[in-house]
Amino acid sequence: MSTAQQVPDILSSEFAANPYPAYRVMRESAPLIWHEATRSYIVSRYEDVERVFKDKAGQFTTDNYDWQIEPVHGKTILQLSGREHAVRRALVAPAFRGSDLQEKFLPVIERNSRELIDTFRHTGSADLVTDYATRFPVNVIADMLGLDKADHPRFHQWYTSVIAFLGNLSGDPQVAADGERTRHEFAEYMLPIIRRRRNELGEDLLSTLCAAEVDGVRMSDEDIKAFCSLLLAAGGETTDKAIASIFANLLMHPDQLAAVREDRSLIPRAFAETLRYTPPVHMIMRQSATEVELSGGTIPAGVTVTCLIGAANRDGERYADPDRFDLFREDLTTTTAFSAAADHLAFALGRHFCVGALLAKAEVETGMNQLLDAMPDVRLAEGFDPVEQGVFTRGPQTLPVRFTPVAD
Repeated sequence: MSTAQQVPDILSSEFAANPYPAYRVMRESAPLIWHEATRSYIVSRYEDVERVFKDKAGQFTTDNYDWQIEPVHGKTILQLSGREHAVRRALVAPAFRGSDLQEKFLPVIERNSRELIDTFRHTGSADLVTDYATRFPVNVIADMLGLDKADHPRFHQWYTSVIAFLGNLSGDPQVAADGERTRHEFAEYMLPIIRRRRNELGEDLLSTLCAAEVDGVRMSDEDIKAFCSLLLAAGGETTDKAIASIFANLLMHPDQLAAVREDRSLIPRAFAETLRYTPPVHMIMRQSATEVELSGGTIPAGVTVTCLIGAANRDGERYADPDRFDLFREDLTTTTAFSAAADHLAFALGRHFCVGALLAKAEVETGMNQLLDAMPDVRLAEGFDPVEQGVFTRGPQTLPVRFTPVAD
């Protein structure tokens, strides 16, 4: 068992600036670390993180979400297990796959992307983070739920404070207070809308959630509110960073950008490789239900386990030349990259695999296609190098580009 003193601390400025060298040290010499400040065991190797997520032996739970996310969202599907989890997932999952996604929500995705691009397509310049990525997925979710997109600034403020709460590894009391205040503000906003929607069902996702029933079980107002809160935060923050990161990676590798521009069927490959190389979420926690043997030692029962996705996804035991962005790599399977059979870890795995993975894929594919159509010669602003920021979630905070406007 290693101690945190042997590697750059995950709360240090050095780690925040560039965690990848620290990840390498952890994987190679400290695959299991007791981290006093977060009171958790840190695991960094692919085989260990995969085992925790898949949890075929029932050794890990999501009980950590009782304190990690319930204060900001209320009780969510992430905290449930067994039959209760299966029923709730069956209630919400259909909206995020198959015909519902294709027929009801793909037009919503396409329209929201086009509306944003129309604000800058004639100008020859844009910041793909502030002008597009931070707005697009939240607008899509608001539209899917049948909420007023004019409330976008409030949604963005709420999900920013929720993500800050989730990543508050140092225990900043102001961040904690802001997160808990967000829960009350969102409930005051959302619960009256849910009650009205129950009486006036429409074609939107919120109506679907209000009417959904499995084995006689329906979602309560509080269930729906918590799921909508989770959807805005998880679907907003992660997809926003994924879109920014896929463009940053391609702009830094012009040969691969050119390949994608010429053959749009490569977009899913570029997205899958981005999820491996620069995942939007770098760490996900679980709780041990039993004593567990992992690389580097034994984890006792009843403790928090911090799984470093950002480290596991660059494990040289799993991927060849893992610190190189290569959408053509042969050890990443694109056909399963957006399912629970994925061989990267960005969406987690197992029964808590991200329910919105196919929605994220649809958003990224639509957005990439429309942006490349509008900006065929897109390039980074002169002298700019993309810089990732964040520890819990991570991505470029700004991505200024230049392009020659295309005539309509």
